[in-house]
Amino acid sequence: MGRSSTPLSAVVIVIVASLIGSMAAGRGVREANAMPATGRHIVVARASSGVPDDLARRVAAVGGSVESAHPSIGIAVVAGMNEAGAASLATTPDVGAVLEDIEIDAATPAGLDEPVAGSDVSAHSPTNPGAAAFFPRQWNLRAIGAERAWAAGRLGSAGVTVAIVDGGIDYTHADLAGRVDLTRSKSFVPSDDALVAAQFPGRDPVTDLRYHGTHVAAIASSNAIAAAGVTSKVTLMGVKVLNRNGTGPLSGILAGLLHAVDNGADVVNLSLGTTFQKGKNGQVVALLNRAVTYAHRQGATVVVSAGNDAADLDHDGNAFKIFCSSPTVICVAATGPTGSASVNGPFVGVDTPAPYTNFGRSAISVAAPGGSQRPVWAACSRTSLVQPICRTGTFVIGVTGTSQAAAHTTGLAALLVEQVGRDPNRVRNVLQQSAEDLGQQGTDPYYGKGRISVARALGLR
Repeated sequence: MGRSSTPLSAVVIVIVASLIGSMAAGRGVREANAMPATGRHIVVARASSGVPDDLARRVAAVGGSVESAHPSIGIAVVAGMNEAGAASLATTPDVGAVLEDIEIDAATPAGLDEPVAGSDVSAHSPTNPGAAAFFPRQWNLRAIGAERAWAAGRLGSAGVTVAIVDGGIDYTHADLAGRVDLTRSKSFVPSDDALVAAQFPGRDPVTDLRYHGTHVAAIASSNAIAAAGVTSKVTLMGVKVLNRNGTGPLSGILAGLLHAVDNGADVVNLSLGTTFQKGKNGQVVALLNRAVTYAHRQGATVVVSAGNDAADLDHDGNAFKIFCSSPTVICVAATGPTGSASVNGPFVGVDTPAPYTNFGRSAISVAAPGGSQRPVWAACSRTSLVQPICRTGTFVIGVTGTSQAAAHTTGLAALLVEQVGRDPNRVRNVLQQSAEDLGQQGTDPYYGKGRISVARALGLR
């Protein structure tokens, strides 16, 4: 596929924070200090922008070297520094904190169905998403009224870009060919870059070696050849921060987020995160809030998933759900069918809260389809090392989780950027005010302001 030169008038970055931490004390809380360290440190300047001019000299004096610096949020990534050096550097007046860089787990789905191949997908078109080969089993898109938007010609705009900060995108899949702007896509996973070059010569390093990033991307924007997405004309930017095993350092995730924002991002899909105790990691919380606040100031609508721990975020005490606890993000819980007669329906209880979804009035902004007894179907990476059958043809895969719920919200956010402009506050307000008020009236612990409605948000109902 050639590189897209689509101009960017608005970019949507969705941060889907749905990584699952290990269960601790039966509460789904993972201790951050139990996560594997990367051997690096993140130096956080006291000021929220800029880094000290002589930081490289000071780091070298304690045995380390600066690998990268991100003045936009006042951080630098340092390698080779021991704990004594880190403690010494942290005492200097213009350094607010020196944090151990931790490895973050990839998004673990709440459920996974076997990939299915499309027998004849050649006749379908992005101009008619409802004709996609697998649309009959896509209960999720009908639940939010996406087909009414398509009928009204609201297919999305190529001038709006959704940045998928995840494990990469298979930009050759029929549902994604031509949708991904490789000129702004980037990999922050050197180990995977070498593997892509060896196993898939000529492919861009942003190539997805799992399936998750491709799946999330195709929910937000798809050519609707195999399976439809919320939109069919929105541009995608792939930002690869997770390796083939689904892990990546916090420093790389922050770098990926900043890359997306600094390349014009408007709404960010981060399919990663975890839950840990604030008391021991308040400085990490502050750093994450600094990053998403910067994204918000730059006009990026940040969408994150609530997580798949079935945890009550109102009563987890000192627990912090990465990104979802930040005040400027849209945090999305999951809904899904309680049953169906077949894979093509009819589907029952599509708006039922998913049994795995995290919940809580203080955290959940809205809910969206994530799947339950029936999954969400979307593209499977043709370069997957985890689902090798997907390499043999045009496959879709059924995935269940709050990552998928956030991706639907991302697609709607992209449509709203086109409608109300590049303003994350206005996007959020319209998205919440137009949601179907389900569950308890007003703000509900499982639905937030309600289950998203594409039709209502676009004034089609």
